[in-house]
Amino acid sequence: MSPAPRVVLDTNLVVSALLFPGGRPAELRRFWQQGLFTPLVSRETAAEIVRVLAYPKFRLSLEDRKVLLADYLPYTETVKTPDVAPSVPDCRDPFDVPFLVLAEVGKADFLVTGDRDLLLLDGQIACPIVPVDVFLKTLAPRKRSG
Repeated sequence: MSPAPRVVLDTNLVVSALLFPGGRPAELRRFWQQGLFTPLVSRETAAEIVRVLAYPKFRLSLEDRKVLLADYLPYTETVKTPDVAPSVPDCRDPFDVPFLVLAEVGKADFLVTGDRDLLLLDGQIACPIVPVDVFLKTLAPRKRSG
């Protein structure tokens, strides 16, 4: 079997996977735990996840946030991004740029997102930018053989 795909997940998918037990994001969580894919993180994208988990609307204590991160970060591969980032397509939201950079530098096989702005950039970086349903379909053969 080929190596597990290297995947950049956007913040909303990671947070949804960690906080909500149902739906497609929860499948992502099960599959990263099973090693069916390797999520990639950089210092910048991990900081974004930490920032979002601290939103008051989630009502998570510091300990809650640590527990959630402990269910994600050990499964990831950390990619060091260079001081001078590679050129990536322009995007409306500056918080999306680190995910595009991570996909390029980390030689990701997919960038998985529900963000319409990112999805519109598909074909403009080296890896496909796909919604979660499309990505999960690519894992179907791995699930059967695993």
